[in-house]
Amino acid sequence: MKVLLLGTAAGGGFPQWNCACRMCSAGRDGLLTHRTQDGIAVSATGERWFLVNASPDIRAQLLAHQEFRPKPPRDTPVKGVLLTDAELDHSLGLMLLREGDRLDVWAPEAVLHGLTEDFGLRGTVEHYRRWDWHTVSPGVPVHPAGELTVTAFPVSGKRPRYAAKSTMDGPWVVAYRITDPASGGTLVYAPCLREWPAGFDEFVADADCVIIDGTFHAAAEMSGATGKKADADQKSMGHIPIAGPGGGLDVLSRFPGKHRILTHLNNTNPVLDPASPEHAEVVAAGVAAPPDGTLFEL
Repeated sequence: MKVLLLGTAAGGGFPQWNCACRMCSAGRDGLLTHRTQDGIAVSATGERWFLVNASPDIRAQLLAHQEFRPKPPRDTPVKGVLLTDAELDHSLGLMLLREGDRLDVWAPEAVLHGLTEDFGLRGTVEHYRRWDWHTVSPGVPVHPAGELTVTAFPVSGKRPRYAAKSTMDGPWVVAYRITDPASGGTLVYAPCLREWPAGFDEFVADADCVIIDGTFHAAAEMSGATGKKADADQKSMGHIPIAGPGGGLDVLSRFPGKHRILTHLNNTNPVLDPASPEHAEVVAAGVAAPPDGTLFEL
């Protein structure tokens, strides 16, 4: 199974357009590598690809890689999208895929409801293309193109802001375990983790690679980096910190034999700087925070 990291930054990308924090300033000055909003693409054969989330950067991400070059006249290798949640930075890219004649979209029931009733994205897209929308239920495998096996795990009931008043039951956020039956390679992708949920150890136990939420290095990071009180702390925003008890490095230490990756890095995160002690801490733990465009096989 081929896995391509399309983007590795949190919402807004890195640097963020309206931010002059130390990290974003270094990015603008060319001192740190730019990153687009997070998402991955997976393929069993290299011929048919499935996106996991579709960020507002999806057009640039697809154009950056020959893997997604269409055959004449408009035969794209992108065949579907799996959504982990209904957040704007994971779903707005669907609007930019509207030229595609046929696309399968899989998501939890609450996510499909939010995109239909609270945001109106689904109805807008359907004015352009009639896609096939599929409900994903936790623990019930789906089989994109009959080549991959994908199972969802309920992570949290955190709604996007536009659906804050929704009475729809969750889960609103899931992680996916993606397996290629032919190679046996297994990936767990969890870009939004409010906490490490009960039963998640078992969900990742047989995975070769685990990609998890690395939004913030520390809980108070947003306030410290921007010089003003953040609207919400990292946990209420739906993200565990990288450092500290119960943080990303702590939980990943239980899986030393796996390929372990952090994604969804916020623009304030010092791990974005390869020369920082925070980045060194991640590397010393045997965990990676690779850049956009990283391709590997499982």
